[in-house]
Amino acid sequence: MPVVPKGASAWLYKRRIPPVAGVTEKFPRERRIVKTDDFSSVFRLRPVYRTAHFVLYARANKRHNARIGIVVAKRFAPRAATRNTIKRVTREIFRRANMRQCDYIVRLTAPFATKSQPASGRWLKAELQQELLSLLSSQFLRTAG
Repeated sequence: MPVVPKGASAWLYKRRIPPVAGVTEKFPRERRIVKTDDFSSVFRLRPVYRTAHFVLYARANKRHNARIGIVVAKRFAPRAATRNTIKRVTREIFRRANMRQCDYIVRLTAPFATKSQPASGRWLKAELQQELLSLLSSQFLRTAG
């Protein structure tokens, strides 16, 4: 590690790894539903698909890409670590999926992890990935056929 001048932050001098060409790890703001009006316009429609813990809402948009909104209520995931894990896994699956040009909202509707189970970890991530893949695959498999 290079010598850091006194009073300067070390993180400024860390080496940055260049990104792989064509692969982006970012989830830009234009791929997210952030406004209350956008959420309410999608919630007005009926759910498209349900799993044991999640409900998927979808609404066609006129944008050039799909957008996602994630709703995780505190009553169904009381620990912040669990809520953040659910959101992170959902965004990652959505980022890698080739979805139609729609606005999607993924909403947690039943408690996922209880207090006796770990707040995050391999078990939770594996269960989330399996259920969210089945939820979102209902949309990107429908477009292929």
